[in-house]
Amino acid sequence: MQAELEALTKVLETPSRPLAAIVGGAKVSTKLGLLRNLLARVNVVIIGGGMANTFLAALGHNVGRSLCEYDLLSTARKIVAHAEAKGREIVLPVDAVVAQKLEANVQSRVVPVNAIGAFDMILDIGPRSVQRVISVLAQAKTLVWNGPFGAFEVKPFDQGTIEVAKATAELTEAGKLISVAGGGDTVAALNSAIVAERFTYVSTAGGAFLEWLEGKALPGVEMLAANRCP
Repeated sequence: MQAELEALTKVLETPSRPLAAIVGGAKVSTKLGLLRNLLARVNVVIIGGGMANTFLAALGHNVGRSLCEYDLLSTARKIVAHAEAKGREIVLPVDAVVAQKLEANVQSRVVPVNAIGAFDMILDIGPRSVQRVISVLAQAKTLVWNGPFGAFEVKPFDQGTIEVAKATAELTEAGKLISVAGGGDTVAALNSAIVAERFTYVSTAGGAFLEWLEGKALPGVEMLAANRCP
């Protein structure tokens, strides 16, 4: 636990900058607190997964039959405006891997985000998006990662996450990036890419990792701190 707290505190309180964050996963609604807290701390936020679809829709893109929280479009626009006002960069996909259904080895294709068809489902980021993310990470000094870029449990929609994970591992091993990742899906994705041991630190805290990034107090940690020996 001590190693966990020290690693996470360093990343959020005294990071080497630029500090980048990857925030993925299915829904914006589950990570509003995380986005707000990170935007107060990081230099760039890279948004992936299903939650990126809500931001794309908020910016006027058709997302077809993709997972999208249409009731949060105004919230997404406010987050983008807030980031711009604070001088933070938000990186969204520029292309996507789409299919008609989420199924292993289903026929898929890569399209720009302004060319999503009415029956398409966005299931992963495309190659141009992967390269964009890697170029941002190459300029960063520290990365905190929570959430995959696509439906990584179903091939071939794991490719975007795997490629970014491998590039992150290479930057870490080269001494160019401090990489900290956590959350159940994230750890599973990194293990799938066989790169978890090549990151600076991978948290095993699951949901508690997300709460820490949100800036929430962790009762167990506070109790230990309050009762520690002088």
